[in-house]
Amino acid sequence: MMISAQLFDIDLPYPGKPARRVRVYVPAHDEGELLPVIYMTDGQNLFDEESSAWGCWHTRESVEAERQSSGRAAIIVGLHNDNRWRDNELTPAGIGTIIGPQEMDDFTEPEGEIFDGFLMDTVKTYVEANYPVRRGRESTAVCGSSSGGLQAFFTALSHPEAFSMAGVFSPAFLLYSEDDMRRWINAKLTREPPYLYIYTGAGDELEMKIFQSVESTYDILTECWPAHLLNEVVLFEEKHNEAAWEPVFRDFLHTFLFRAK
Repeated sequence: MMISAQLFDIDLPYPGKPARRVRVYVPAHDEGELLPVIYMTDGQNLFDEESSAWGCWHTRESVEAERQSSGRAAIIVGLHNDNRWRDNELTPAGIGTIIGPQEMDDFTEPEGEIFDGFLMDTVKTYVEANYPVRRGRESTAVCGSSSGGLQAFFTALSHPEAFSMAGVFSPAFLLYSEDDMRRWINAKLTREPPYLYIYTGAGDELEMKIFQSVESTYDILTECWPAHLLNEVVLFEEKHNEAAWEPVFRDFLHTFLFRAK
């Protein structure tokens, strides 16, 4: 029996803050079928224009298109952020000292470790207990953009036993010095590192700064990371926005599902 696609809205307890909205998209699937899962930051930007102030990734449509073309699909779990302090919430303290840039002038205190704990201890546990998720690292990925891309990178490297792949889109690597980033990456080396799909554009001032910091971080990764687990995508004309990340997500989704088959 085929079970229809459905988007679930749930609220889960967040440490020290009000309950947090999490949206879970389960595509159409056969009864008893288990699906790979992608955990994503900025959940309000993933599924529809009405929920987003900045644009939509249209992840449901991407999953449906992939199912039509390859027969594969994934569950998408979108974690809403606290819009007021998003940059704090999606920035880990453990990588190193925050050094800028000016665009982060409202930055007060990094709380990425708290968000990481919420994802691992609350969201992932709940999703695996209540939805048709195929468990195991090979069927589990994390993805995000900008500060969310940084957070996805942090989570994947901090939990290589849980995630086989990370979508790291326009990540805010420019918040840290090259020395701190190198030190942190080398401390996270493991026998079974995740596949890193790293994307950046260069089509506006902010994205150009991010591109430069991504190039620096990618050079660090090439010194120590297995080459077959690195994929850098650069689209020089693209700006720092959801319209750029939407088509990149489609390719990330396809790559993840091919690897998770």
